[in-house]
Amino acid sequence: MFLILELLTQVTWSPYIAGAGIGILVCLAFLLSNRPIGCSSGYVKAGGLIEKSISPVHVERQEYYREIVPEVDWAFMLIPGIVIGAFIASMLSGQFQFIIVPATWSATFGNTPVLRIIVAILGGVFLGFGARWAGGCTSGHGISGSIQLSLASMISAACFFAGGIAMAMFLFHVIGGA
Repeated sequence: MFLILELLTQVTWSPYIAGAGIGILVCLAFLLSNRPIGCSSGYVKAGGLIEKSISPVHVERQEYYREIVPEVDWAFMLIPGIVIGAFIASMLSGQFQFIIVPATWSATFGNTPVLRIIVAILGGVFLGFGARWAGGCTSGHGISGSIQLSLASMISAACFFAGGIAMAMFLFHVIGGA
C-alpha cells in the first residue's frame, strides 16, 4: 500500500509503469466491453445528449447517432475521468496550479488571457473535427489501434505527432519568433 501511495505522490511517473497501466486498461476494455478505448466518441455522445435534450426527433433521424448512440456509458465517462484523475494526481503530487496563460505562451505571445482562450477553443474544435474525420483520436488510434497492429492507426498516430510537432514549431518559431 505504501508503494502505491509513494508512486501516486511522485511529480513524474515512470513511463514503464504508466505504459503498463494503459496496456492493462486497453486489455480490460476489450475483455469487458469488446470495445477499444478512445475519447472522441465521448465528445460525440455529449453533443448528441445535448442535442437530444433540445430536439430528440432530430437525433433519432441522424444516421451518425445510430452508430454512436448518445448515452452515458464508460466511453462517455472517460472524459470526466481524465479531468478528475489529472486533478487528483496534481493534488497528490503537490503540483496543482491554476494557470490561464502558461509561461511558455506568455513569453512568446504575451499574457493576454483572451487570445490564449480563443486559440485553445479553436484548437479544440480543429482537434475534434480531425479526430472524427480520422475515425478516432490519439488514444483510439495511437493506443487501441496500434495495439491491434492496425496500419491505419499507426499512420494516423504518426500524422498526429508530425502535425503536433509542426504546429508547435510554426507557432513558437515562425509566429512567435522564439
